[in-house]
Amino acid sequence: LVEDNMADTIVIGGTTGEFFTMNFEERVKFFQVIKEAVGNKINLIAGTGCVSTIETTALSKKVEDLGYELIMVASPYYTRPTQDELYNHFKKVAESINIQMTLYNIPIFTGVNINPQTVAKLSEIDNIVAIKEEAELNPKQITEFINVTSEDFVIYCGDDSMILEAFAQGGSKRIGGIISGASHIIGEQLRNMIEIFLQGKVQEAAEIQQRFLPLFKSWGQNGRFNPCSLLKESMKMIGYRAGIPRLPLTPGTEEEIAEVRRVMKKLGII
Repeated sequence: LVEDNMADTIVIGGTTGEFFTMNFEERVKFFQVIKEAVGNKINLIAGTGCVSTIETTALSKKVEDLGYELIMVASPYYTRPTQDELYNHFKKVAESINIQMTLYNIPIFTGVNINPQTVAKLSEIDNIVAIKEEAELNPKQITEFINVTSEDFVIYCGDDSMILEAFAQGGSKRIGGIISGASHIIGEQLRNMIEIFLQGKVQEAAEIQQRFLPLFKSWGQNGRFNPCSLLKESMKMIGYRAGIPRLPLTPGTEEEIAEVRRVMKKLGII
């Protein structure tokens, strides 16, 4: 991905990496194999979010021991904690490690939003340095985050369909970039789109974003709320050994794969 100019940093064990289907030992082994393979040649972020604080803390410590310098921690899922409980969770994890930490806000999957005032309090903890924001039902929340945090607190856009909306709110000064599943397929195009937008060519950038919307929709066919399965089909179409998703997610059907292929051909990706 880095060699193909798709990305400059790789998140290991995020949503696209299906961390939610792996047990603790598998996740540790996954982080170890990747770190041993690439060393310090590229920037790595380890996704260490778990359903409990004790497991998140334990996994984060393991990652630090393996030599990672930055983790990304999603909110505890299923438990639907209060804002005070969220604050205590992230604070406990941050205090257990000596490396930097990015919050991961994805309420569509975790069931809970990290509210702006909670982010403000967490940003005061020295090693909590950023947030990946994917609250797609509330795109203006990025502005609220900007207003309650210091200028050195970084905000990453995690919603592929709302990239320009994020940069419109914070520009390159506050938006550190994107953490993007679609970058596996169109990373270079998304990078170009952002650069064009920041140069003031708003209409041209908007047309690029609109152009790729059918691709994002193709990954959500037939009520597939999680795009992993069909995103991996797209990856295989451009030569990556993406494999198949683990249960309960299932591979794409012949009809779904055909639709993804049709969209990718129309866009000139394959």
